[in-house]
Amino acid sequence: MRLYLISPYHTGSHRAWAEGYARHSAHEVHLLTMAGRFWKWRMQGGALELARQVDARAREAGPPDAILATDMVNLPALIALARPWLNEIPIHFYAHENQLTYPPPPGEKRDLTYGMINALSMVAADAVHFNSAYHRDEFFDELPRLLKHFPDYNHLEIVAQLREKSDVLPVGLDLSFFDAFRPAAREPGPLRILWNQRWEYDKNPGDFFRALFDLADEGLDFRLIVAGENFRQQPAEFARARERLAGRILHFGFAESRADYARLLWQADLVVSTAIHEFFGVSVLEAIYCGAYPLLPNRLSYPELLPVALHQAHLYRNFDDLLAKLRWAVTHPAQVRAQHLAGIADRYRWEALARRYDQRLSPRPS
Repeated sequence: MRLYLISPYHTGSHRAWAEGYARHSAHEVHLLTMAGRFWKWRMQGGALELARQVDARAREAGPPDAILATDMVNLPALIALARPWLNEIPIHFYAHENQLTYPPPPGEKRDLTYGMINALSMVAADAVHFNSAYHRDEFFDELPRLLKHFPDYNHLEIVAQLREKSDVLPVGLDLSFFDAFRPAAREPGPLRILWNQRWEYDKNPGDFFRALFDLADEGLDFRLIVAGENFRQQPAEFARARERLAGRILHFGFAESRADYARLLWQADLVVSTAIHEFFGVSVLEAIYCGAYPLLPNRLSYPELLPVALHQAHLYRNFDDLLAKLRWAVTHPAQVRAQHLAGIADRYRWEALARRYDQRLSPRPS
């Protein structure tokens, strides 16, 4: 099958997902992309460029048998602008995230325009795929409230209709890349704690560093690896941490290459998330695969990532519980390093998931 995968915000995890599926799919996957910036413009006007790309690719390589579009696509606009190439073929919508429940930055009010674009795109699609059950359920819990904002003709019946054509397709991971950087043995010494998420408000770095400050004030010994991408000039909480924890830092900043990032993950003993928003959890799963012991909040998508038998040890209820679990880990580094949890991430390998994607996308939505 000839599949056009449309990714107008083609960077970071969106890009890794699209390119990973293209490499592992049995289908002939054509990537139609735009640079990963100006997300509001991508949703408002990106269909103009994407329709041009659909037309050019169809004339060059042949028309698509199916479309897989991400949540940054204004799908009704694209379908209208790319006639006739998209007539009578299955169109799939993949929700990495959504603008209806994604937390707005502090001090900003949510613009419902973008959540409505997501909703209308789902209506226009033949099938909708969410990256986690948490994401799917949270979206459909909120969608009726969005529709009730409108004075009439709010069509609440679409909530049930969209649920009916929705499923969960987890994000695939290219874990084989990390194998080349696996060390012969894990180094001893103080516990090495990892932050490998974005330096952004929705990942809540303030609580992460507050917990480390408390451990440091108690005189406990640990080391710190801070990676992840920074989209702000100088996030205040990271600047404070760099100063207060200076003697404990092994790395601080964006990894210069994916190889450098892999080496940092293999160096880490424990990975922490304090996120207030997470629809899946790619960075945490990559760290787990590389041997890091996870401490994650008992909410969002995280409970789905771990087997139920591990929830008590690895999911914390509140800040005090996080601090207690961190305190235990820092004082028992050998026991932390003795855990072998890489198998948790194995089920998200593209080698395992690509066939599921192929089956869902071909020949028509099931």
